[in-house]
Amino acid sequence: MALTKLYDPENGKMRVAGLMSGSGSNLREIIEYGEEMKFIEDRSPYQVVVIFSDSSVSNAVEIGRDYGIPVITNDIRGFYKVQGKPRNDMQVRREFDQETVKALEPFDINVAAYAGYMSIATEPLINAFLGVNVHPADLSIMDEGRRKYTGDNAVRDAILAGEKQIRSTTHIVEPAVDYGRILMISGPTGVNLPKFLLKNKSLLSHLNQEKYDKLFREEVDRHQNLLKKGGDWIIFPRTLGYIANGRYSQDENGDLYFDGKPIPDGTRIE
Repeated sequence: MALTKLYDPENGKMRVAGLMSGSGSNLREIIEYGEEMKFIEDRSPYQVVVIFSDSSVSNAVEIGRDYGIPVITNDIRGFYKVQGKPRNDMQVRREFDQETVKALEPFDINVAAYAGYMSIATEPLINAFLGVNVHPADLSIMDEGRRKYTGDNAVRDAILAGEKQIRSTTHIVEPAVDYGRILMISGPTGVNLPKFLLKNKSLLSHLNQEKYDKLFREEVDRHQNLLKKGGDWIIFPRTLGYIANGRYSQDENGDLYFDGKPIPDGTRIE
């Protein structure tokens, strides 16, 4: 059975476009990891050659200045406003993505790293480059045939479901949001405090519902930040490095392999 590498290092250093919408913390970690590899292995397997932001108020310009990387910004809110259409109009989104692809063409991109990119990608962008995203949940967990923890509230949902640990997942960007093929799953980080709050709500009866909800939201945010540090920032750069070094491949059915071995649920780090 013939396997095809997601990226063949024989083609040279992998060229990455960093896509972002906000703080860009994931993108900074990706850039820093590439720089660290220069000292550890005397070479960097990839290079972030351009940053694209869909928000005029993101940190893209600052990051570009810090690392000497060109920045392209096309504010999606303004794009929709000019069109006079609501944000859920996906035809407008396709037109936006077509402009994005055209803007990135001069940079000869191999991979797009969705580093906190909050816009849903459509076919023009998905088909133009191999896209890699990180999601704050273990996407291998299923419930009635569907991935259990997708969407923006994955950490909250995992805590509410009584999960004992939370993980991050890198996956290929594909048309169904958060349903791309899994590349890597991180090690666990604890969720003990939110679990305690949920199971002992009667002990907090002196708090009104608004105060309790605020306390729980703060704990969800705190654990999502812990997961970012202990999950996203570890596996996202490492996944890109493995792709750049030719360690991920796929067969004719699109099933993924790592170092030639099948990985139906992704490469796990414990």
